[in-house]
Amino acid sequence: MGERDDEPRAAREQAAREQAAVLASALPFLRRYAGDTIVVKYGGHAMGDPALAEAFGHDIALLKLVGVNPVVVHGGGPQIDSMLDRLDIRSSFVDGLRVTDAAMVDIIEMVLSGSVNKRVAELINRAGALAVGISGKDGSMIHARKLTRTIRDPDSHIDRVVDLGFVGEPERIDTRILYALSGSGVIPVIAPVGIGDDGQTYNINSDTAAGAVAGALSASRLLMLTDVAGVLDENRRLISELTAEQARRGIASGMISGGMIPKVETCLKAVQAGAKAAVILDGRIPHACLLELFTSAGPGTLISAA
Repeated sequence: MGERDDEPRAAREQAAREQAAVLASALPFLRRYAGDTIVVKYGGHAMGDPALAEAFGHDIALLKLVGVNPVVVHGGGPQIDSMLDRLDIRSSFVDGLRVTDAAMVDIIEMVLSGSVNKRVAELINRAGALAVGISGKDGSMIHARKLTRTIRDPDSHIDRVVDLGFVGEPERIDTRILYALSGSGVIPVIAPVGIGDDGQTYNINSDTAAGAVAGALSASRLLMLTDVAGVLDENRRLISELTAEQARRGIASGMISGGMIPKVETCLKAVQAGAKAAVILDGRIPHACLLELFTSAGPGTLISAA
């Protein structure tokens, strides 16, 4: 009887020692980021998986509780697709950007600023922190301008400008509402919808919005949660760190290609605008944000100025 009782006690003591070791190893990183702003772009598979979503909410709450100031910018492509399907509205894409007409921009704003935005804030609130969902239009936070794309016809090789409708890009970020919320102990959760100087609503790519916010806030880190491990080399191995110049050379050489190019370019713009570094990491890994910030073996690719 006594021997059987000692077994679970020994297991509990071993688990406690392991937890203490984890906390001790994380302490230098906790000090490093105390009081800093971390911008997290949240989307992709991590957003659709219930277990990963719950873990994400707890991780963001934990960041606030240990003295970090997280700011979340979320996507919502699958949720928009679902709503458009229900309404029997078809959408097209150019270079990954959804062509958005006047009717569609209202639907996109309803989905992003409504159900998706409140759901993300709820995940964090349930974990014990205080989060408030806002859109880029609130407080005229994200001033946007109309975005156009130039594409080359494969047959004639003639460039033509494609009208994307009400798709925008951040022109400037008014950070006052973000500082007011963070300074009051509140975590801002931002839907990527902006407003033009003429009052027009614009649909903004969530990666682009997160990069602009990170740059404007001079964030210590921009964490881009994606559905890939990060930037890979020619042998498909993860590159743990790149300078801005190395990243540009990677794009020019073709090592960085396809859908990774706009993500890397977003990181470069964020760093150039004032963020200290940006990280592309796999949001499908549980607790990816904590692993990146509080361990020496971050799972993603960090891009810094030098």
